[in-house]
Amino acid sequence: MRRYELMLVLRPDVADDKAQAVIDRTTRGIVAGGGQIVKVAPWGRRRLAYQIDRYREGSYHIVLFEAPSDAIGEMERTLLITEEVIRHLVTRDERPARPARRDGAGEGVEERELPSAEDEDEDDGTERIDESESEAAPAAID
Repeated sequence: MRRYELMLVLRPDVADDKAQAVIDRTTRGIVAGGGQIVKVAPWGRRRLAYQIDRYREGSYHIVLFEAPSDAIGEMERTLLITEEVIRHLVTRDERPARPARRDGAGEGVEERELPSAEDEDEDDGTERIDESESEAAPAAID
């Protein structure tokens, strides 16, 4: 089984209990397909980069799971017809695993740290170059 990460963007006008029902239905589908849920992390409401179906915001949720590859297709088909889901993206998780917890929590399941909402604002130490500071020569207009 491979490890995957699912990002769901739900409509902002969906009630919290309906959003949780969508998450529960998705995780039950993963488990029914032979997978295992590692972690579910709600990111909260965020502004979308562009308008999707007249919505400017969405409720983000991340699900980290392990599943056989044939279970992914069925889950994606279900998400495509789910009315509350604006967008979804399933990616294969290539990050190295952290050692399993020894305190009994997680029962030997290796954990990976999911990015949190606070991580987005932190500076990672890399220098970012604005396009206006680029040394590239402008294109000739002849």
